[in-house]
Amino acid sequence: MHADKIIPVFRKWVPEWMVKLILFLVILPSIMLFFLPLANINAAAGLYGCEPADVQYSVALFYTGYTGFYLLERRFYSYFATKEYFILFTFLQIATAFACYHTRTLYVLLPLRFVQGIGFGCMVTLSLSLMFTRLKTERAREISFSVFFGLLLCAVPINNLVTADLVDSFDFNMLYKCITFSYLPSLVLMLVTMNNVRLQVKFPLYNLDWQSFLLYTVMLALAAFVLIYGQEYYWLEDRRIAGSVIAIVGLTLVFAIRQLRMRRPYMQLSVFGNRNFNVGLLLLFIMYICRFASGITNNFFSSVLKFDPTHVSYINVFNIAGLVCGVFIACLLILQQRNIRFIWVCGFMALLVFHGVMIFLFDTQADEDHFFVPLFLQGFGVGMLMVPTIVYAIASVPAVHAVSAAAICLAVRFLGFCSATAIMNYFELLGKGRHYNAFQDHLTRLDPTVKYELALQTQRLLHKGVPALQAAKQADKLLVNAVNSQSQLRFAMDYYALMCCLLAVTLLFILLFPYLNRTVVYLRSRILAPG
Repeated sequence: MHADKIIPVFRKWVPEWMVKLILFLVILPSIMLFFLPLANINAAAGLYGCEPADVQYSVALFYTGYTGFYLLERRFYSYFATKEYFILFTFLQIATAFACYHTRTLYVLLPLRFVQGIGFGCMVTLSLSLMFTRLKTERAREISFSVFFGLLLCAVPINNLVTADLVDSFDFNMLYKCITFSYLPSLVLMLVTMNNVRLQVKFPLYNLDWQSFLLYTVMLALAAFVLIYGQEYYWLEDRRIAGSVIAIVGLTLVFAIRQLRMRRPYMQLSVFGNRNFNVGLLLLFIMYICRFASGITNNFFSSVLKFDPTHVSYINVFNIAGLVCGVFIACLLILQQRNIRFIWVCGFMALLVFHGVMIFLFDTQADEDHFFVPLFLQGFGVGMLMVPTIVYAIASVPAVHAVSAAAICLAVRFLGFCSATAIMNYFELLGKGRHYNAFQDHLTRLDPTVKYELALQTQRLLHKGVPALQAAKQADKLLVNAVNSQSQLRFAMDYYALMCCLLAVTLLFILLFPYLNRTVVYLRSRILAPG
């Protein structure tokens, strides 16, 4: 029976389309807030006086709050009435966003981002639960699930598109002010349209497993610290990294032993005994590593081709179009109950083609229209893989363990994001430096090619009216810039070559794993957690 007919969450005069619009407006600002610092890393780093890695870590802490609090959140969901719950966490998001607007201190920003992650998890879980209970058919639930993850996938490029002009005209913190006001429409609509009812019997907030929550959250935060700062601090040579690794191992053991001995564990670790679930986790992790490869392409656009952020955001419209098409087609294939192998092969093949083509497109001069199709393919591949892989993993375990399975999928996505950042930092900090030193070893003023190039650049500058002394200095600077551009290209090509190898191995694994050929994915539960 339709849940809202039993418990009238919304007032009787509210039409169904408005209910869906309100639920959409509730989660949209939080999705935009998720990856907001990545809209312009350099601008964010300049505002807070920090390094780009610190900005990446602020996103990871948001992810940590979302992932760590996910399982504990359900107790709060049972304690508060629906309207109270929405209003409480909407005010929490407004307060933290407003605080982020006013602060200029990194060590104030980081805990605020963690709290925002907790609020995001609460808003999303309740919104999707209400949305799912209002959908009568499996088809509608799958479409709803696809829409949510489609929005989450499009968050980064849409943020770049919407905020490019704002960052160009104002300080970066203006984005937090805009997010603060974007919560007001949904807040007003909730106050007007919702009844103060409960979806479940009120369950007091005692015997909360805060110990498991703290163990799990600290473990995730340390893992993010190691992966994001590891290359910068030379990994285990630094005491902070080595100490964090030891702490992660110890906390993991304590957490696992605690869950196995508890009568009502925080997380059901028995789900790891399911083969299909483990396969789904592996492919989800690989997909998430490949998802953020477009960041290197955007760096190439800005640092080598010298595109401004607004121009880069317009080019990424093709990436958004690919994401939308991929999610749409994946949803259709799930509804048709096509086997999962076909879906995965299509998605990973699109990603392989994108990475392979980009290796040959990296150059110091290029036309922007050459990148339209590859960016579309990258979005299409990620869109094809996201929803089917998560649904496949969650549907592989018994329904009673679906919440734990969704929580583990969320943790894998978190680790995929941090691992992708770690790999990119490795290639950028170490690989780019190695190429730069190799160029320096071969570039001397005694080299005839270097002498000819410097003379040619000097002559061009003289013809433009630059004084002779300044022309010589500027020619040297142009040579250094050319070396930096070549180092950027070489590091990007190395990274994409590694991704091509990873994707080729993944495709072979999918094709050679016979059980996948007769496996389909579908939603078995009316309340599916957003893993």
